[in-house]
Amino acid sequence: MRNVLLDLVLATALTTGAASVMAQSTAPSTLRIGLQEDIGSLDPARSSQVVDRMVLRSLCSSLVDISTDLKFVPMLATAWNVSADGKTWTFKLRKGVKFHDDEPFNAAAVKANLDRARTMSASNRKSELSSIDHVDVVDDSTVNIVLKTPDSALLATLSDRAGMMLAPNTLKDDAAVQSRPVCSGPYKFVQRVQNDRVVLEKFAGFWEADKYPIQKVIYLPIPDTTVRLANVRSGSLDMLERLSPSDVKSVKRDANLTFISMDGLGYYGLTFNVAANANKALRDKRVRQAFDLSIDRDAINQVIGGGIFTPANQALPHSGQYYDTSIKTTKRDVAKAKALLKSAGFEKVEVTLSFGNSTVSNQMAQMLQAMLAESGITLKLRPMDYAAALDAAHRGDFDVLYNGWSGRVDPDGNLHQFVSCKGNLNYGQYCNADVDKLLNDARVKSTVAERKPLYDAANKILSDEDPILYLYVQPWPYVLTKKVQGFVAYPDGLIRLRGVSLKG
Repeated sequence: MRNVLLDLVLATALTTGAASVMAQSTAPSTLRIGLQEDIGSLDPARSSQVVDRMVLRSLCSSLVDISTDLKFVPMLATAWNVSADGKTWTFKLRKGVKFHDDEPFNAAAVKANLDRARTMSASNRKSELSSIDHVDVVDDSTVNIVLKTPDSALLATLSDRAGMMLAPNTLKDDAAVQSRPVCSGPYKFVQRVQNDRVVLEKFAGFWEADKYPIQKVIYLPIPDTTVRLANVRSGSLDMLERLSPSDVKSVKRDANLTFISMDGLGYYGLTFNVAANANKALRDKRVRQAFDLSIDRDAINQVIGGGIFTPANQALPHSGQYYDTSIKTTKRDVAKAKALLKSAGFEKVEVTLSFGNSTVSNQMAQMLQAMLAESGITLKLRPMDYAAALDAAHRGDFDVLYNGWSGRVDPDGNLHQFVSCKGNLNYGQYCNADVDKLLNDARVKSTVAERKPLYDAANKILSDEDPILYLYVQPWPYVLTKKVQGFVAYPDGLIRLRGVSLKG
């Protein structure tokens, strides 16, 4: 019976991208990675999905990177310093770097990329880069980033998509940036087939090319976690990201596989649309609080999370120095939830939950539906392709959105763009002037002692008003075949291929 079931799973895989995997070279120099969702955008300025970042990390070098212990380390910038008033950051740039089209990387390229990311109407980096007043080219290998006000999160921002550099000549053609990005990372773009694969090949001109033995990388979106794991077990994939929690025990017992898991910096949660033209009930915080009281996070962790979905009560990670221990995780209380609904003028509430269609998200949606029903909240389910769900979120086309955020090193990256009035990822259009002031003030302070009380105050308002319900901490569980050597997991969940090789 087991073989029959596996045959059925593998047959299903042929319709989800695995067919194209088997058609590719099986040489040891080709690494095939199964992703949980399809890639949304490979334009660093537009991107809003974690799978985009997983591909972009190999395609586009950023100005700085992070180490496994969350320190900032050189990448395209080799050194940096900040003026006494905290408003001018000077970056010394790596010399001799070329983009994949042989354009030289220099200070003018940094200026062109940052100016585009902070001003382009479709950019999702504008909020992250809003502290920048202008960028000055000092010489080919030196650039000054001049700020309106000090910004303690700037290095963290530049270690991610906002700091990823595209070839300047390609920026003139916006369509080309989206369809065939040209960067300076260890791998260059070859092909993308929507809902099927993205193919990269090694860039021989990369400054550390000798540290990247893999010649070709194929990223394959396979949303079904059972299918994704079956393809690793069959050898059609070499590794996968985000193993289903229900499979952790069986993978650990499998001598042919390696399980690696890392606690992340982010979270999964429910975002409420509180815009003026949205569902009237959700604009009342008592209804959102009733949602919170209807949910049993411990049950989610045990039933769906396999013990790795640590309950969350705020946007900041438990391990971080900004975590507010005074905020407690809400315990389920159906009677109190019903009372809150009644006080808000509702006996029953009907809303639609939008979510990216994957095994875990479907399980989560059904469990939430059952728990909320006991409080008088009818949850209609709206599964969508993940990229389509995010597109709908950007348009405000949702009642409640279930999605995740992979997390950032600096607390600003987990809060500002999601809950500030003009945040680029503030899908629910929540706006509170007090929260904005606290978050903006925290940006200009330079020490943890100065910043933490501001974040604590903002988090207390957010935990009362519940624009986002934080459900659980984002874990990063990977599965690799034994032939994959040298892979190291990072807390930000990005797949870094430096030093990764394949045994024949």
